Amino acid sequence: MPPYKKFNKVTVSTKKIELPKKVKIGAEPKAAFNWFPGHMLKAMREIKSKLGMVDLVIEIRDARVPLVSGNKFLNDNIGAKNRLILFNKTNLADPVMVEKWHAWFTKEGTPFLFINCLDKSSHKLILSTARKIVESKRQASSAEAVAVKTKYKLMIIGLPNTGKSTFINQIANRNATKTADKPGETQVQLWVNIDEDLQLLDTPGIMPPEVENEEHRIWLSVINAIPDEIIGEEDPACYLVKYFLRKKSQAFLERYKLDSFELTVDEALVKIASVRGCLLPKGLPDLERVFKLILSDFRAGELGKVCFGAPPVITHSV
Repeated sequence: MPPYKKFNKVTVSTKKIELPKKVKIGAEPKAAFNWFPGHMLKAMREIKSKLGMVDLVIEIRDARVPLVSGNKFLNDNIGAKNRLILFNKTNLADPVMVEKWHAWFTKEGTPFLFINCLDKSSHKLILSTARKIVESKRQASSAEAVAVKTKYKLMIIGLPNTGKSTFINQIANRNATKTADKPGETQVQLWVNIDEDLQLLDTPGIMPPEVENEEHRIWLSVINAIPDEIIGEEDPACYLVKYFLRKKSQAFLERYKLDSFELTVDEALVKIASVRGCLLPKGLPDLERVFKLILSDFRAGELGKVCFGAPPVITHSV
């Protein structure tokens, strides 16, 4: 396809950005969706089979999407098991919105912490909080159990690329699990010894079988919880451009040397292509490179601190 036709195909300046249709992962015959019913479904069964072996489930979410990066499918299967929610990557999240989410989750009652798993100062707090939850549960069931049973076994769960493996590597002070930017890198469950009385069970990142809300699916894509090959890079990148223009983000403006927020998505994409040298022959913008660039910059925190969505007024589940 000639470059100019490719560019014309994605222009959106005169119409609303269309979000992709809802995807039911595993429900379509495309190869890109086969990853859920393969290792993820198997991993979910293994998680359920091992719940009885652990004292506490630690769920890691992304602080930029505190509610949407949870997994109702996982929660339903975990049932009444004690849980601690860690909202990771707080260093990339809007601090004002983090405070609002903190207040909301406090009312919900499930133990939680907003953290940055790369910050070693938070590791001691996480482990001490986990131990307190387990000890409280043991004390409630039997005072003798507290004295006799000293080993703590924790299970780590969460969506792909929320930082589970990085978290384990940090608190274990070694490369205990394989980490990568590619979602779903952990393929097997792995016990990791943290110290003489604490073990962690790492599990593969598991997506819900379906993502009902189209905008939520975009949020999960931009944080890289859903692999780019499933949704593509165009719609998430265009969503970010529209989002930052609407929010009048100074970090976005400065990053790409834009001179105004009063731009269409098209105009911003063309300017970004020019400023960053993403050009095809004859000076046409290479939009594929621009889409990759925007997503990469966002995921690296180069476009400022954000949180998608606001705490609900009424809720029945976290």
